Amino acid sequence: MHALKYRGLPRIADDMAVAMNRVAEVADVSSVLVPIPLAPKRLRQRGYNQSEALARALGRQWKVPVLTDVLARTRETPTQTALTPETRLANVAGAFAMSNDQRSMINDHSTLIIVDDVFTTGATLAEAARALEQAGATRIVGITFARAAIPDFT
Repeated sequence: MHALKYRGLPRIADDMAVAMNRVAEVADVSSVLVPIPLAPKRLRQRGYNQSEALARALGRQWKVPVLTDVLARTRETPTQTALTPETRLANVAGAFAMSNDQRSMINDHSTLIIVDDVFTTGATLAEAARALEQAGATRIVGITFARAAIPDFT
């Protein structure tokens, strides 16, 4: 994950998707993958969105489309890595919204699969799902490559 996220190796997402496919295939014919968007500043710094790279690799594995413009960041958020579980949810509260021109992509027969790189507390996935649900999505699931251990902040 570190190589994908911080070392400029988006091609490793293909190997990660193969590993994920061995564990679970959650997509069906009416599914679409929705990567968690990066804030513009972070996207410029990194040069690519690691969640989008992972979603595209999964899309090739599962033969389902990737919708990169469904969710948008409404504001920059500090990195979650040093935040406590309690402050993570507040950090991403209201950070996502449905793109207005993409509302027609949601229907009752589609499953929106939110793709993120790491699940720590679930705050990012929950907030992204909330934005999609407010826009009318009824079937939303999330998938990540990794599950992080929550550090002891005491």
